[in-house]
Amino acid sequence: MGKVTGFLEFERRDRVYEPVNDRIKTWKEFVVPLSEQDLRDQAARCMNCGIPYCHGTGSVQPGTPGCPVNNQIPDWNDLVYNGNWEEAARNLHSTNNFPEVTGRICPAPCEASCTLNLDDHPVTIKSIECEIADRSLKNGWVQPEPASQKTGKKVAVIGSGPAGLACAQQLARAGHDVHVYEKYAKAGGLLRYGIPDFKMEKDLIDVRVRQMEAEGVTFHYGAHVGTTVDAQELVKTYDAIALTGGAEAPRDLPVQGRDLDGIHFAMDFLPQQNRRVSGEPLTGKDILATNKHVVVIGGGDTGSDCIGTSARHGAKQIVQLEIMPEPPERENKLLTWPNWPLKMRTSSSHQEGAKREFAVLTQRFSGEKGKVTTLHCVHVDSKMQPIVGSEFIIKADLVLLAMGFVHPVHDGLLKGLGVELDPRGNVRASTNDYQTSLAKVFTAGDMRRGQSLVVWAIREGRQCAHMVDRFLMGSSTLPL
Repeated sequence: MGKVTGFLEFERRDRVYEPVNDRIKTWKEFVVPLSEQDLRDQAARCMNCGIPYCHGTGSVQPGTPGCPVNNQIPDWNDLVYNGNWEEAARNLHSTNNFPEVTGRICPAPCEASCTLNLDDHPVTIKSIECEIADRSLKNGWVQPEPASQKTGKKVAVIGSGPAGLACAQQLARAGHDVHVYEKYAKAGGLLRYGIPDFKMEKDLIDVRVRQMEAEGVTFHYGAHVGTTVDAQELVKTYDAIALTGGAEAPRDLPVQGRDLDGIHFAMDFLPQQNRRVSGEPLTGKDILATNKHVVVIGGGDTGSDCIGTSARHGAKQIVQLEIMPEPPERENKLLTWPNWPLKMRTSSSHQEGAKREFAVLTQRFSGEKGKVTTLHCVHVDSKMQPIVGSEFIIKADLVLLAMGFVHPVHDGLLKGLGVELDPRGNVRASTNDYQTSLAKVFTAGDMRRGQSLVVWAIREGRQCAHMVDRFLMGSSTLPL
């Protein structure tokens, strides 16, 4: 359990960021790691609680305590405290295929549910996880794990985001011939084309792709199933198919002036910059925030990523609008803990220079010569109804819509297969078997559950692989 009195002896200390003026000049990651002694001291703070909410309750409901991939957090905290990093890495990888990803971009529900969070000083779980993962890569502990015996079964995984990659890796390790179909030029899904490089550099994905290729996974790039690749033909060719294409249909704002030039979805803006960094060719018109008044509509992580990207472009001004009321600075612990709390969260991007406005509804856009110049807004009450007399305007040269995603794209793949959808427009399947309405077609991740976190995508990908393996072989030794 780390050190018995560790939580009494050591104060919480976490990673810090490079200064704003330095980090916005580059697209590199800017988190400053803790020293080994600091990390071991932080791991020593783990109390090994009787009910360790940090590593998950096994529930599949969002918002429940702990880690969706059920990381054995007290176990690897103890191993780090004792300096046994390699065994900690083995333990961590037993539940999580890509801890270097979650150690960077997961919002850490584990820390919110830590017992020490009752007084706002949880164990620095995310930083410890990230260091274990990074040491694994640096020291060569991450090696291919090819199956000792092949099954002769072929599986197609459509989509190479975190759910697809986790599903494919698990199925390959079970001995199946796995083929991943990705519509873009490289693997990773939103990890590569949505998450900015300053939050996660893409060589981390490349390392995992090489590992998976050595384990027998075949990647097909530029293969847009349902468009350039016939979906029904894949059904005939493969013994099973896993749909892991994510939820990519963005939530729009259909108000007057929406068709003006300069109004874009966040997922038109962010992937462009990632392609610039990686040297991939761009398609369509450049979307840049340089010397512009930028307005980001949407207060979540995607909106935050738009802010950080705009700051690095050299935006003149950045304003973020959120329709929900301003949350409290601190949650009521006794009411919410160990569940995920509603409270004010300030990201590293917010610190780079954005004005935040809450309880705001955009009623219309106006412009000149076909280009947006102004947002016409109003404050709303707790029922999201406009407050008479609270109208105001905001100057804007670039508007980025970051209001989330409503469901997977239906045209092409899903309509071509004819799978049933649930009332929200996601592919219908339960966590009992992850099977769609078609006998040998499965689904996992955001395509099944809707927009969610990377940890839920990895969890569902792993569980879906177990169900596919069981479907093909009658039973499965893959972990759930």
